[in-house]
Amino acid sequence: MTPEDIRLILSALLGIGVTIWLIVKGKLHPFIALLCGAFLVGLAAGLSAEDTAKAVQKGVGDILGGTGLVVALGLSLGAMLQLSNGASSIARAGLGLTGPTGAPWASLLVAMMVGLPLFFETGLVLLLPIVAAAAASLPAGPGRDAASLRLMLPALAGLSVVHALVPPHPGPLLAVNALGADLGRTILYGLIVAIPTAIVAGPLLSRFTSRGVRLDQPVLEPQLVLPGEPSRLASLTVILMPVVLIAMGQVHTLLPTEMSGGLGWLAVASNPVLALLLTNLVALPLLFGGRIRDAAVQGAIWSETMKPAGAILLAIGAGGALKQVLVGAGLSELLARLASSGAVSPILLSWLIAVGIRLATGSATVATITTAGIVPALVQATGTSPEWTVLAIGAGSVFFSHVNDPGFWLVKSYIGTSTADTFRTWSVLETAISVVGLLCILMASAVL
Repeated sequence: MTPEDIRLILSALLGIGVTIWLIVKGKLHPFIALLCGAFLVGLAAGLSAEDTAKAVQKGVGDILGGTGLVVALGLSLGAMLQLSNGASSIARAGLGLTGPTGAPWASLLVAMMVGLPLFFETGLVLLLPIVAAAAASLPAGPGRDAASLRLMLPALAGLSVVHALVPPHPGPLLAVNALGADLGRTILYGLIVAIPTAIVAGPLLSRFTSRGVRLDQPVLEPQLVLPGEPSRLASLTVILMPVVLIAMGQVHTLLPTEMSGGLGWLAVASNPVLALLLTNLVALPLLFGGRIRDAAVQGAIWSETMKPAGAILLAIGAGGALKQVLVGAGLSELLARLASSGAVSPILLSWLIAVGIRLATGSATVATITTAGIVPALVQATGTSPEWTVLAIGAGSVFFSHVNDPGFWLVKSYIGTSTADTFRTWSVLETAISVVGLLCILMASAVL
């Protein structure tokens, strides 16, 4: 490595280290902390203040311009499923179909299905109180806390796995766009990796991590919802519609020209923004019926959408700023040279970068955005599959949730564990998803 390369690496480490300190010790919002880290990286790496500011503005604009609509439409869909009781009806139906032995597996399946169109935090707020209520009905006894965790931890695993690995979830969808990956192929590969990863990190791992854990009364309670409940078919239609639209668009590209002539609309409808917009329009009458003209219902939907939207959009925008400064300083080219030397697998290197940013910022979405922005040169230089790289980034983005991750405290509050036991259960679960996911990606990418 040249002295400039070493300076660049030290600058990146310094900027990320200061970002961690500002979030954990300074108690700043990630938006401000990431912007401070971005400016520090740029100036320390030798960029002028003007060039650093331009890179910050470009990074924020690129991310919000390309993904802001996806995030906002996903949040509004989540708000509708929450307020209408649609997600809870699916969850209750799924959990009610099995006995105690199959309940952890039903919990995992329902979480993966419900979590597809939702951000992790939204899925958690929707689903975990329902699973916790099912756990509360278990017989009293010395093993009740462990049995309750064996229901709740698989639900967390299902939500986290789709958050990391399966488009059209907003996280991996951001990486698909950044790397120019084939969306249909990424969905297929994501499911191949997600299913065994969720099984290992959910029902199987919970048998061990739940032992000896004591549960307190959860601090948080389910949020208020509107009266009434849509049919389960309507709720299931809303949950799966974005996936089906995107998949149909990919099928259209595989058809012979003479067969696909009249089906061009499928390719248009598979655009993630349009797919989510159409789903939102369909969800309103399906989930709320005639109440969609009620001003109180409309107000509740958009109030629940906007509350998390600001924090999420600001955080991912600042993550885009840090990404662009790192790219502008030359980190992307440095990584490409390292990978081209054959010293490190490009897939493993992408995973490691995402792990580092995840540990630094506490945000899986920021880790995904930042990593996806700095590895395209690596993918092009080595000829690595962008689809597998997307999944490696997603797996790295959930590594070891700890105190700088808002999800850590949200999980702790909903399942009623102590801080130490949250590390033992939730943090270990996230790390298992990351490591098992990487191993599955490495093995599958060698075959497919």
